[in-house]
Amino acid sequence: MRHNSAQAPSVVDRVLGVFSAFTPERPALSLSELSRRTGLPLSTTHRIVGELARRGALERQDDGQYRVGLWLWEVASLAPRGMGLRDAAMPFLEDLYEATHENVQLAVLDAPEVVYVERISGRNAVNVVSRAGGRLAAHATGVGLVLLANAPAEVQEEILSCPLKRYTPKTISSAEELRRVLADVRRDGFAISDRQVELVSLSIAAPVYGPEDSVVAAISIVVPAAPSVDARTFLPAVRAAARGISRSLGAPRAARVPRLLS
Repeated sequence: MRHNSAQAPSVVDRVLGVFSAFTPERPALSLSELSRRTGLPLSTTHRIVGELARRGALERQDDGQYRVGLWLWEVASLAPRGMGLRDAAMPFLEDLYEATHENVQLAVLDAPEVVYVERISGRNAVNVVSRAGGRLAAHATGVGLVLLANAPAEVQEEILSCPLKRYTPKTISSAEELRRVLADVRRDGFAISDRQVELVSLSIAAPVYGPEDSVVAAISIVVPAAPSVDARTFLPAVRAAARGISRSLGAPRAARVPRLLS
């Protein structure tokens, strides 16, 4: 996070810049690395990091490097789309995992990406790049397609007007294709993302509804992309889990008789 604008960054910008410097690949950073990654002077970085460490938002290791602290996780757990949703969903995610022994995921939309709130990984299941707290481009994932298909029109149009990140040759790369796929997802009530993030896997996703019958999250399972795997055979289990979470959240539609798959 480099500060090249004429206007000096605010204190909040600087603090958030420090947190943004940490990544899954580099969860521990030295003071000099934090200074370099944020673009802040070393003295400023030292002062901010010291304050954050005293509050428990950062933790200093024996080797002098810093990690995100437990206090920050405690604050993050208060996010209404995070831990509360996770708590309601966990029994159904666990049931879905036991029924399939495949990777199970719960995500919310933070356009143009999805944020994974929870993931249950099978020991012998196909490899996945997602992680709890991680992000992926919404247009390339099953959960993302479900969430985008049910997002406000202005959110959809904003994503459709921007370049679409490609992970594999199978990733949706044009606005026309994405618009068509989103229409299909709205019609069908589920999404299948076939080898869009990794060529070895595909995901089957369904929407989760909240008390106002709006889509608040999506769940999916990730299975091998192999000729022997018929993705549609997983749909009843995925949709049943999504319906159970919706019922737990108080969605009126979850009390109605589900539409049978054709």
